Amino acid sequence: MVGAQDDGEHVSDEVVAPGDDLQYCPRCGAPLIGRLLPTEDRPRLVCDRGHILYVNPKLIVGVIPERQGQLLLLRRGIEPRYGFWTYPGGYMEIDESVEECAVREAEEETGVKVEIRGLVGVYSRPGPHGPGIVSIVFRGEVAEPDPNPGREALEVRWFEAEDIPWDDLAYDTTRWALRDWMDETGER
Repeated sequence: MVGAQDDGEHVSDEVVAPGDDLQYCPRCGAPLIGRLLPTEDRPRLVCDRGHILYVNPKLIVGVIPERQGQLLLLRRGIEPRYGFWTYPGGYMEIDESVEECAVREAEEETGVKVEIRGLVGVYSRPGPHGPGIVSIVFRGEVAEPDPNPGREALEVRWFEAEDIPWDDLAYDTTRWALRDWMDETGER
């Protein structure tokens, strides 16, 4: 509880601006205030009942579907980055493992079933104007090579490593993971 530990010397209050996304406590509905607590090293959002709301990065999981030296990319049909290329990926659901998320995203976005073959890498990007991200990217082997774009993809296409559309990739994390994939698979 915040009130019981406050001695007045280690606590600073800052009212959350009305335009901010996080105005109310998700546990009790009370207004949130940014406070530097004696047990923390940075200000936290706290309600008057002492509930702390930790604002953490969003977890994104992706998979690079591969078969016979090629990889499957999709051209995004939704914002952000509409029309740019990436591998299947998205937010992890509360009731799934990271591997299950990767398999689900591949099927939802490209229509292919993948078998996870290993970790490509873990990438992070802080978010100065919102939550940052942690992106976990796997390799996935595809048995059935016929993709079928889902509702979030304009198109899906198999690429040779030398044909990856580097100038039209959706995100820095996409670029980082594809470079690591190329290093790992010897496709450079």
